[in-house]
Amino acid sequence: MERMAWKGKIKAGCKAEYVRRHNEIWPEMVQVLKDAGISNYTIFNTGDELFGYYECEKGIAYAEKTQAQSPVVDRWNEYMKDILELEMDKETGAQPKLAPVFRLD
Repeated sequence: MERMAWKGKIKAGCKAEYVRRHNEIWPEMVQVLKDAGISNYTIFNTGDELFGYYECEKGIAYAEKTQAQSPVVDRWNEYMKDILELEMDKETGAQPKLAPVFRLD
């Protein structure tokens, strides 16, 4: 199983809205994530900084490809762009991967 981590930023004053939207995540968005082989997905924050982590049962490349080809993900990204600052990787269409530096099993 591969692991993926990303970072982002909530626009100033939008944290409550960010939380609300994730509390009401669309069922079809959840299904895309599951279809992509994503599990154990958690998003953390400190202030307006975000850190996301998930595990990819089918590999990161498969998860990225599945999300990049999904019109649901396109709609979600459009829905979230007014409250988020994300730098997207031009090759994958996803958030740039954070490089692992330590792991304790």
